[in-house]
Amino acid sequence: MSRFIILLGGKLVRTPRLDAQVAGARVIAADAGMNHAKTLGITPELWVGDFDSVSDEIAAEYAHIPQDRYPHEKDSTDGELAVAEALKRGATSLVLAGAFGGRADHAFLHVALAIRRAKEGLPVIITSGNQEAYPLLPGSRDFDFEDGTLFSILGFSHLSGVSVLGAKWPLDSVEVPFGTSRTISNEVRGDLRISIAVGRALLLAHPYPGLSF
Repeated sequence: MSRFIILLGGKLVRTPRLDAQVAGARVIAADAGMNHAKTLGITPELWVGDFDSVSDEIAAEYAHIPQDRYPHEKDSTDGELAVAEALKRGATSLVLAGAFGGRADHAFLHVALAIRRAKEGLPVIITSGNQEAYPLLPGSRDFDFEDGTLFSILGFSHLSGVSVLGAKWPLDSVEVPFGTSRTISNEVRGDLRISIAVGRALLLAHPYPGLSF
């Protein structure tokens, strides 16, 4: 198994859960995502992007890291290029760190990219440290969040057969039309299990609500 951390340019705060996800993983930085390397105490094996958001200070500090440079005008974001490189290097799971915050279009793309890769069978976690997100596809999945953790299920299509166990407001095989808020703002109560029969969605959890960037 080869887990890769992709350092992206959004917000990031260091947490015990993030440290556990980073431990033993290989690391690729995408453009300004290199800013998070020092925060996490890790050294990327590759730095990818057009480097248009990299400060002179960071460029000098990490000049020894191998670089894969692209022109500013290109067909893929720096994050997408970093993910593609991780897959070339044998990634069997991904953690997109620093995927939230910053430009809204990039944050949305990171979510869509995670769902796409999950449909291809690749486990993906999206995190800013104090927020975590997981693609949800047909089937059941267990999560290890502590009691009281706030979470929402965000549908990216019409959802059928949605069941939620181990929550303040459990659900039993319900329909969730696209664009409705029925699965927003629930709380973990015990062992959280989420099942979906039809559709695709995202679990967004807040394991460290008191932490800010």
